Amino acid sequence: MVSIGFVPCCSATGIGSLPHTGVETALDLVLASVPEVPHWPQLPRRGHIEHFVYQYLWPLVRLGLLQEDRIIPAAAADFPDRLAEFFGLYLEAEADAAALAAAFATPLEAAPGLYAFMERMSGGGAGRARYLKGQIAGPLSVGLNVFDDRERPAFYDPQLRELLIKCLAAQARWQAMTLAKPGLPVMVFVDDPAVAAWGSSTYIVLDRAQIIAALAEVVEAIHAGGGLAGVHSCAAVDWAIFWEAGFDILSLDTYAFFPSLLGCSEGLRDFLQRGGVLAWGIVPTSDAAWGETPATLARKWQEQVGALDARGIAAELVYRQSLITPSCGTGTLEIELAENIYRLLRDLAELIQAGAPCRGRS
Repeated sequence: MVSIGFVPCCSATGIGSLPHTGVETALDLVLASVPEVPHWPQLPRRGHIEHFVYQYLWPLVRLGLLQEDRIIPAAAADFPDRLAEFFGLYLEAEADAAALAAAFATPLEAAPGLYAFMERMSGGGAGRARYLKGQIAGPLSVGLNVFDDRERPAFYDPQLRELLIKCLAAQARWQAMTLAKPGLPVMVFVDDPAVAAWGSSTYIVLDRAQIIAALAEVVEAIHAGGGLAGVHSCAAVDWAIFWEAGFDILSLDTYAFFPSLLGCSEGLRDFLQRGGVLAWGIVPTSDAAWGETPATLARKWQEQVGALDARGIAAELVYRQSLITPSCGTGTLEIELAENIYRLLRDLAELIQAGAPCRGRS
């Protein structure tokens, strides 16, 4: 964990994805709804190229190591050469920012929302922004959805696992450095819902230490790029995995899974006291949002804050060290529902901030 005095005091941000296909329309919604911590919009409905997993693996596509969701067979005659070329580029990128951008920048066609966001932020459009947020897929979610030539998840193969982790880490560092160019502090969230697979009978061979090591490598890359490292998971998981991996921000679906935090309240208190931030996914990303108002969500959130306070996590500390977010991304929803969720998010954050004891002292 790094400490740069980040006190969000219940500012709002989004998880990343939106259902729009128009880049500027999506960006307008982001900037109007989460002006203090805006994020670049990921737009998966533009096609497979912006799919959650595939979007961040373009260096492997360019080198011919990845075809759709398959790593080329290790037995292929040119596999060792392609692998050696990747690791050569990775080593060059570790030492040189220009080499990092040349080999690991997410291309415009894979993330037009990122490039449009940077153009706005660099062109005087930052407005009230205090931080800029980016996002990248997590190593376990990628490693369980990319396969070797035997149809086995790549995460189970040590060589392929290292390949994917280093690809994601390099892209995370590039993204943190890129987002920092307008001169504002940066956070990059690692979206890794597959961590919920650990401990399940379906994925019994997953090793907790390997998961932490994989996440920690991406965290270190974000820190090396000058950013805060956040993590998002939209299910009940062993939350200690994330602070053991060194994340600065923990993002979860508190609308549905808040009780899972209560079992690790001591670790959560230590995390917050060290300067960690809890991103409360209190706005549901489902049809349930139609039945909620800022007032009903504020009451639900305050009840949850009270439950933590009863377990020794002071409410004022929670107010200081909290972000307010949707429970997950909105990329798979109908546009009208997604826009309603972002309106709820904006109004809820304003309502909570109006009574926040830390407001004006951040």
